[in-house]
This record gives sequence, C-alpha cells and structure tokens, in this order.
Amino acid sequence: QVQLVESGGGLVQAGGSLRLSCAASGRTFSSYAMGWFRQTPGKEREFVSVISWSGATTYYADSVKGRFTISRDNAKNTVYLQMNSLKPEDTAVYYCAADKSGVPRTIARVYDYWGQGTRVTVSS
Repeated sequence: QVQLVESGGGLVQAGGSLRLSCAASGRTFSSYAMGWFRQTPGKEREFVSVISWSGATTYYADSVKGRFTISRDNAKNTVYLQMNSLKPEDTAVYYCAADKSGVPRTIARVYDYWGQGTRVTVSS
C-alpha cells in the first residue's frame, strides 16, 4: 500500500508560480510512475503530467507544456510539479497518482494509488 500526500496548493495571481509536492510512503516509490491530474467541478479528472520510475521520460498535456515541469526525487519519495506562468484556467484540485507499472501513462483509470488533492486557484 502506498499513501500519497500532496501539498503546495494555494491562491496565486495569473502569471505567478506554484510548486506542488507529493510525498509517498513505502519503499517501492522508486519503481512507480507518478502522475499529476487535475479536476474542476462537473468535469472528469484531466491528465497534466507524468514521469517514469527513473525520471527519464516525462509527458505533459498540451495545455501545460512549456509552463509546467514534473520531477522526482526517489531518495525523498517525492514528486514535484513546478507550475509557472499560471493562468485562471489552471484553477483546479490537483492530484498525484502512482502507477505500479512504472510506465508513464496518461489515463487516470490505470493508476493504482491517489492522493487527496491540493487546491490551486489562479486569479485574473
């Protein structure tokens, strides 16, 4: 079992930056692919970014490419999402998720573990 705890959300003005963190319990973190998703009321959970178990491969949604950067520190069991040039449309609850396959995938239903989410609000 893996527990994921997100932090770093908050209120920021458009154009600003936030860094989300997701701390994982368990010794198998380094073998998991880690993803970030986001969700707004009435909408399905949306893929944001994913990083492979080694950190060698990353993918981004087109809407965040060039603005967001995913990274991981396996020694600290933590994955990060650096969000720059934030826009009001980035407002959402952000979730991190762990995929036991280790393969970076963009579909929410394949992920095995989820955090509770952290809210990001971008004001215009």
